[in-house]
Amino acid sequence: MKKEKKEDQFIKQPFYKGGNKALQEFIASQLKYPPTSLKNKVEGDVHIRYAINHKGIVTDTHIIGGLDDACNDEAARVVSLLRFEVPKTPRNMRVIFHKTIRIHFRLPVNAPSSPRQIPGPGTPVTAYTYTIVHEKKEDQPAPSKTITYTIRY
Repeated sequence: MKKEKKEDQFIKQPFYKGGNKALQEFIASQLKYPPTSLKNKVEGDVHIRYAINHKGIVTDTHIIGGLDDACNDEAARVVSLLRFEVPKTPRNMRVIFHKTIRIHFRLPVNAPSSPRQIPGPGTPVTAYTYTIVHEKKEDQPAPSKTITYTIRY
């Protein structure tokens, strides 16, 4: 006859439904880069300590280390939207949990659009074509190829 294994922790920590990957996806979908911070090219991390009540709702946020006021406010707004799953506690205790999270603010990279991103019908397309032709010098033979670039936006 086997002994029943006791729980490791008396009070279990709250967790985000779907795990850390779902948490990161939620934050990425809700986070909007503040226009003033984007204009000033502010980039970095905001460290936030937050409190979770017994229902899984974020009740309080506190900036531990931040950037400018706009980024700090945006990070606090996104963290306050989080909802956690709280396992049952013994004797129906109402415990407040404290956690820390880091919200990343990275400047968007203006990557060139891939050729597969062709606009739909009715959308005007502006295209510029540049042709680079190497000049023939007196003592060199004529170049054998021409390079053409097309830029669409």
